[in-house]
Amino acid sequence: MPTENRTARLTILIDPRKKAVFERLCAGEDATPSQVVRRLIRDYIEQRSGRPWHAENDPAEKSTPTSGNPHARAR
Repeated sequence: MPTENRTARLTILIDPRKKAVFERLCAGEDATPSQVVRRLIRDYIEQRSGRPWHAENDPAEKSTPTSGNPHARAR
């Protein structure tokens, strides 16, 4: 799989204790926290879009019936 373009930054605030546990668990699987977060985001995108993620085939660029708010319900 080709390397993705990693130029966007995501900053989050979390509880310091959760961060410490997360970093320890990541180290236990020989992964960086960034690698794990990227995997979690990719998995989330795949679950919500119903399609495998391909960086060159960004689902956000295609029109979908649920465009806009992904949590909005049809009325």
